[in-house]
Amino acid sequence: MNNTGPLCNFCGKNKHQVKKLLAGNDGTHICDGCVDLCHDILVKEKAKDVPHKLTKSALQLTLTTPRELHKHLDTFVVGQESAKKTLSVAVYNHYKRVKNTTDVVLSKSNVLIAGPTGTGKTLMAQTLANHLQVPFVVTDATVITESGYAGDDSEVLIDKLLQAADYDIEKAQLGIIYVDEIDKKAKRNDMVSLSRDVSGEGVQQSLLKLMEGVIITVPNKTGELPERIDIDTTNILFIVGGAFVGLDDVVKQRIGKSKIGFQEDTQNLIENWEQHLQTKDLVKYGLIPEFVGRLPSINILQELTKEELVRILVEPTNCLIDQIKVLFSLDKIEIEFNNKALELIADTAIKQDLGARGLRKILDQALVETQYQLPELAKNGVTKIIITEQTIINGQLPMMIKG
Repeated sequence: MNNTGPLCNFCGKNKHQVKKLLAGNDGTHICDGCVDLCHDILVKEKAKDVPHKLTKSALQLTLTTPRELHKHLDTFVVGQESAKKTLSVAVYNHYKRVKNTTDVVLSKSNVLIAGPTGTGKTLMAQTLANHLQVPFVVTDATVITESGYAGDDSEVLIDKLLQAADYDIEKAQLGIIYVDEIDKKAKRNDMVSLSRDVSGEGVQQSLLKLMEGVIITVPNKTGELPERIDIDTTNILFIVGGAFVGLDDVVKQRIGKSKIGFQEDTQNLIENWEQHLQTKDLVKYGLIPEFVGRLPSINILQELTKEELVRILVEPTNCLIDQIKVLFSLDKIEIEFNNKALELIADTAIKQDLGARGLRKILDQALVETQYQLPELAKNGVTKIIITEQTIINGQLPMMIKG
């Protein structure tokens, strides 16, 4: 190295090796490269120190009314009108709180959704996130351990949300996290199944801290500085869901004990137990009081009826039947389902206790032979296929029409 003349006191380069060498009053020097490097470090450290400050651009999300949110849910979710209404209100209140500054501190509208498998819990959360254009993450409570908050598990939830936001901190801090099967983390007690996880209370505590609002440090995008960044969970909306098998028994038992001597009134209350669910019923089921207290919006989904399952097949945007029609059209074959076939698909889903989630499986199994032969059928001049109940029952080839 040529040491003639002054050197950069940071990197040791002389004026011939850099574009610019700046001198200080005390005789020290710094080159343009080191100035740029220091500037980048300071900018990123400043952003790291205030990650909870939402930028103006991040707050430009579209705040639609509860009625508009409900209407959007209707295009994807069949039935569950009461739950769709209360969920729309909760989500509206949450983002209204985020977008506005008030003298009174407004608590978060975190949400609990209880209902059998395949009734639309995850779909409703995903649909709202897509509509609001905020990052969305689905996770399973059963993979979170009691010690997770001090370790990697709680970080994983926020890390996934940051990835879903393409490492945009402000967007991540406006996202939605859906935690499924939270009922499996209920504490053991006499009212619920002995299969409950003994670490359930610890998991609830770890999630509770995230829901309340804390700073979580997670890895930054590979190759980016700083290597770890802070995410504030204060404005992240948490939706927890689960089947909550046996919750109705908890409510009915309480109603029965409090209404002794009023049989007719008691029977009516028991039949509509969802309307009489109280916080203490969830605590009796096994959720800790502090956790329930952070879930002001509680929604109960109903078992889907046969008629609703048929509607799910044919009505929502991107419904299963439309998807299958498009797949068959790519082979230039039209496919049609008669009403009895659709009803049989719904009946099968109910008998197998699969709900809407099982409709795709039933359809795929019934049509596997038809789809296997589809290219050959098209070559042989078949232009239309009609699916009857016989195809659903035993997978036999459907009625075929040649053009």
